[in-house]
Amino acid sequence: MEITMTLPTLPISRTGIEVSRLGLGTVKWGRNQQVKYPAFELPDDSTLHALLDIAESAGLNLLDTAPAYGIAEERLGKILAERRQSPFVVMTKTGEEFINGMSFYDFSVQHTESSVIRSLRRLRSEALDLVMVHCSANDLGVLDQTPVLENLQKLRDKGHIRAIGVSTMTVEGGLLAVEVSDAVMVPFSFGYQAHLPVIEKAHRLGKAVFIKRALYSGPAQDSQLPLREMLSPVIQTPGVTSVIAGTINPLHLKENIEALLA
Repeated sequence: MEITMTLPTLPISRTGIEVSRLGLGTVKWGRNQQVKYPAFELPDDSTLHALLDIAESAGLNLLDTAPAYGIAEERLGKILAERRQSPFVVMTKTGEEFINGMSFYDFSVQHTESSVIRSLRRLRSEALDLVMVHCSANDLGVLDQTPVLENLQKLRDKGHIRAIGVSTMTVEGGLLAVEVSDAVMVPFSFGYQAHLPVIEKAHRLGKAVFIKRALYSGPAQDSQLPLREMLSPVIQTPGVTSVIAGTINPLHLKENIEALLA
């Protein structure tokens, strides 16, 4: 299957950063414990290069990673350094950690600063394109009662970060996030549209929206629908910037790209 078209791009708010309408998630690049997937082995480096070759050929320039994705940041930084030129925009996160098989949250000043500096080192970058707050279920509390956003803004002022966003869990948290950041990440699919008010508000304010769980069919939906019919209603929703879909299978990545371009 050859990809003969190029994915369109949209801006992240007014940051000057342009990202493809489809992004590649990297959770399976570095973590296979405590994840909602059947058992799998972490991919080898040649598979990661193959994924990025496909992405680059289709104009897919957005890569989504996080400290909570095990060793994904380190692997991504190593793989990108091995490639002569990197056209990719890397979105990482802060707030959630996954250590020794356990996940926990820390939104303190010290942790936020050390997390960003560590991501810079792992990703071998002078500045992070986009850092998202990796919220817990109490996303409103994270935004209202912790210093994480204020500290990300300070780190942006220092030149360590180009854009700031929030990966939210609730509609209320998302509605607040679009007011105080450049971008928001919300769950949204053809079978689950509770966060539509967040997307609509972001659209009105000119903020970017990244979609997670776009292939969730919903409890009452037919999960056997063609991939194109699952992705099209999501990507065509006004206000949606990019859909994040994670995979370690090059064929699946091609299928995702072809479905979005169809």
